[in-house]
This record gives sequence, C-alpha cells and structure tokens, in this order.
Amino acid sequence: MSKRNSQQNKQAARERLRAERERQAKKDKTRRQLVVGGGVLAVLAIAAGVVVAATQLGGKGKDAAWEAASKKELVQPKNTAGDKGTQIVIGNKKAEHTLDLFQDMRCPICSVFEQNVGDTIDKDVKDGKYKVSYHVATFLDRNFGGVGSKNALSALGAALNVSPEAFSAYNKALYAKDNHPQETKDDYAKDDVLLKIANTVPALKDNAEFRKNVEDGTFDKWALEVSDAFDANKDVTGTPTLKLDGKKLTSDGKNVPITPDQFDKAVGEGLKS
Repeated sequence: MSKRNSQQNKQAARERLRAERERQAKKDKTRRQLVVGGGVLAVLAIAAGVVVAATQLGGKGKDAAWEAASKKELVQPKNTAGDKGTQIVIGNKKAEHTLDLFQDMRCPICSVFEQNVGDTIDKDVKDGKYKVSYHVATFLDRNFGGVGSKNALSALGAALNVSPEAFSAYNKALYAKDNHPQETKDDYAKDDVLLKIANTVPALKDNAEFRKNVEDGTFDKWALEVSDAFDANKDVTGTPTLKLDGKKLTSDGKNVPITPDQFDKAVGEGLKS
C-alpha cells in the first residue's frame, strides 16, 4: 500500500467518522427535542386536565346554576329602580348631578380606585354634590372564567336589599386591599368568602336574611339583568369608567383619577363643562 493510498484511506476514515458523529449528534438532538417536547406536551396536558377538572368540579356546575338562575323569576332587591331593578342609585335622588360609576367586582383597578377615592365619593354624596349610579359588569367572568363577578354582584344585591348604606359599605369592603383577590382568581365565587367579608360590615354582620339571600342566590337573576344593562352601554368598554352627567371623565379604565386630588379636579372640570 502506498503512502498516498494510506493517507487517502485515513482521510476517508476520518470523513466517515465525522459523518457518523454528525448523524449521531442529529439523533441525540432529535431525541432531546422529543423528550422536551413530550415534557411540554405532558405539562400542557396536565394543565388542560386541571382546567377541565376545575371546570367540571366547579365551573360547569356553577355555570349550570347560573343558567338555571337566568330562567327563574326575577327578584329585585329593595332600594332599586328602573326596568327590572337594574338602576342602583346611592344618594339624594334629587341631587342635580349624577356620577355614573362602571365597575366589575373582580377588577383590580376598580379596587385601587375605591380604596383611594371611595371616601371622597362618600363625602360628596353625603354633601349632596351628586348622586352615584352604579353599573356593575361581569365581563371578567367571561375573560378569565369563573362566576366571581356574578356572585359578588348578587351578594351586593343582598346588601342593597338591607339598605343603600349597607351596599356602599359592602362594596367598599369587597374592594379593600386585604380582601380583593387577583382578577384571575375566582375567590368571589365562594359564598363563604363573601359572607366572611360581609361580617366586617356592621349592618350585615350576623344578618340572617342577608346570609340566606347570599346562600340561596335570591338575587342571581337580578345580577344577570344588571350585567346585561351594563353591556348595553356600548360606549363603555373597560372598568372603571366614570361619567359625570353623561360625559366621560375617564377612558374606559384608563386615565383613572386614583387620588382624591385627581378625582376632585376631574369632577370640578366635569361640572364646569
């Protein structure tokens, strides 16, 4: 064998070895991708299973209950007005000005707004500066799944049935920092959570009628009607939205005056316009 042939053979062997290594590397890469991909699929499958399980154990059953509620006879809370009792007005009905407040009980910005500005609104209402008309949505149930917005709204109806003052105090309690859940968590779907918070409101604490109305879902049908009334406001696409005498003070959950000074300025400018 000549030296040249020997070198050619060695070169050919090296090429075969390199090619074999490349093929092996590709196989290893493919195997790793399959393993990782399989792991991802497994995680997704598990996650899907959790969602399905949650839906089957809570979501579907609760949705079915609300579907049933939609077919029941409407029971309106006391202290409501308008068609189907969907008008919730707090304050002197003869007040010259009206502040429309559009909110969802799972809305985190609504929570911050109430925490910071709620006392200012309460004072203004007491002083007769304006009355507040509440428009309560349940679209976050649709966005994130669950029934917490609807359930909390029904509980608010039970509070309104006690008194307008109980409604305002309970609304404030539901939005309190220590009570309000993340919007992705459906804590307000649980009656025991709503009742525990209600016990911080003197008018609702140990109130047997209020408890019964919450647990029985007395105002579930009404909550659905209030939600439908909110949806009928086609110019409102986010929460919180504020209107003063029909004119927007905010841009659908944006530019919300979240300090008392900002709110007073917005209201003052609104009254001048």
